Amino acid sequence: MTSTEHLDWRREGPGWPRHGTSRFVQAGDLSWHVQIAGAGPVVVLVHGTASSTHSWRDVATILDGHCTTIAMDLPGHGFTSAPRRSDGWSLRGMARAMGALNDVLGQKPALVVGHSAGAAILVEAALLGVLVPPRIVSVNGALLPFKGIARHMFPALARLLFLNPMSPALLAWRAEKSGVVADLLAGTGSRISAEGVAYYRRLLSDRRHVGAALKMMAAWDLAGFERRLPALSVPLTLMAGLADQAVPAEDAWRVRDRVAGASVVLLAGLGHLAHEEDPGRIAGLVLDLLQAPGAALTDGK
Repeated sequence: MTSTEHLDWRREGPGWPRHGTSRFVQAGDLSWHVQIAGAGPVVVLVHGTASSTHSWRDVATILDGHCTTIAMDLPGHGFTSAPRRSDGWSLRGMARAMGALNDVLGQKPALVVGHSAGAAILVEAALLGVLVPPRIVSVNGALLPFKGIARHMFPALARLLFLNPMSPALLAWRAEKSGVVADLLAGTGSRISAEGVAYYRRLLSDRRHVGAALKMMAAWDLAGFERRLPALSVPLTLMAGLADQAVPAEDAWRVRDRVAGASVVLLAGLGHLAHEEDPGRIAGLVLDLLQAPGAALTDGK
């Protein structure tokens, strides 16, 4: 399989994690790949940039026995279609799309959980009032701009790559090479299973998927988002991996200082992909919050 072959549900769906829970839902101009399972209180699981529903496979399987889980591929990622309008790639556009999907599903989440950029989408949705749950859980949430020179370099690099139509194809081609994806994931401070690495390799070998990640990076304004964080009125729990090399754990404390009532839970020994490294631990913390939604977990500091 080469990077010229886009992800195709007819071909790859039967072998995708939790494929039996999958369905396709039309909301606005998007055809969403959504996985729904279990029964009881609804917990929404949102992945981060360049990932997909596969990243929640083990957490969702544990949660299924206690609640209804809803996971989806973000716009342009995995098996979800791409936005037709350029503003659909912005943080606000993705948040509105998430709200539209929830309206179509007709669910009232008891808890929403977002990893990395997924956490930012959920916070933005709450700020816009399009999806206002009882609590938001951020797992290594990318809620603040990059620091130093990277603050200017990374978004500019994403825009530059996006403007070159060959860039997604070149990056996808690189991802096919043995060891490249494993090294990339290890650079986040996480060590995940060979199975997990294989799913990322397939995703990152698809130039459409890679292009979606670049468009998100190019379109997001995290500096403006940071300024609006104090307006968040939904309780926020910030899980922070102490070994995270992508989003420093100290960012969780900075966010807590900006959001009234926010709490921090430290994840010793876990990196950016904490929910894939130790799904039992993350699922257990989610269940604790689900069973006592008004309580804040001990932050350890």
